Amino acid sequence: MPGTSEETTFAPPSQTLSRGIRMLEILADAREPLSIDDLAQRLGVHRSVAYRLLRTLEHHRLTVRDPRGRIALGARMAALAAGVAHDLQAEALPELTAAANELGMTTFLAVLDADEIVTLTTVEPRHAIASVAQRPGTRHPIGIGAPGKVICSALPVSEWPSDLDAAHRAELEGLPARGYAISHDEVIPGLRSAAVPLKLPSGQPAALAVVYVSSERTDEQIAERLTRASRSIRDALGG
Repeated sequence: MPGTSEETTFAPPSQTLSRGIRMLEILADAREPLSIDDLAQRLGVHRSVAYRLLRTLEHHRLTVRDPRGRIALGARMAALAAGVAHDLQAEALPELTAAANELGMTTFLAVLDADEIVTLTTVEPRHAIASVAQRPGTRHPIGIGAPGKVICSALPVSEWPSDLDAAHRAELEGLPARGYAISHDEVIPGLRSAAVPLKLPSGQPAALAVVYVSSERTDEQIAERLTRASRSIRDALGG
């Protein structure tokens, strides 16, 4: 019967909406504003299709153009992002800020999204000579990178990526006892990362992490500071 809930449940996704969402993802992953031709090429559509999608996104203030006509995400996206896991972000921000300034490193909160790790919120140190940018929305595969290892280790082994090599599997198996993960050059060449688990009341896997180039602190010292922040956030959330 037309209009049944079953038909609605299994209705095919909207191609236009899917393309618009994909366009936002492309802009989020880009390190600089993109031209309309760049967007069309990366989206795999004709320039006219990309332009129509862009006009809709601009109407909702989700994208903006710079003086050269290149496209970037708009401030409205930040407002929408702030509503995602609002309580978690609100409780995490002060702890991330304190840890970032104490360690002199960029701190961030990462969560699991399908089979990827996504950065939910991030804080750069206030007085560091140089720090590494880690933008909200940044993604990388689960099982690699410090937060990816921490979150993967919290999942049943049957849900681990099938392409994990023996070395990564051994590291993940020992992670719960060690309490933290480290990463060198796994996600971005030249960068180091450390992460600890964050136990959320919902049971959703999460991690607190830092990303940096070098430090005089040991991995254990960095992990200890992150662990204190993780406990404070968990307690504030009633975990």
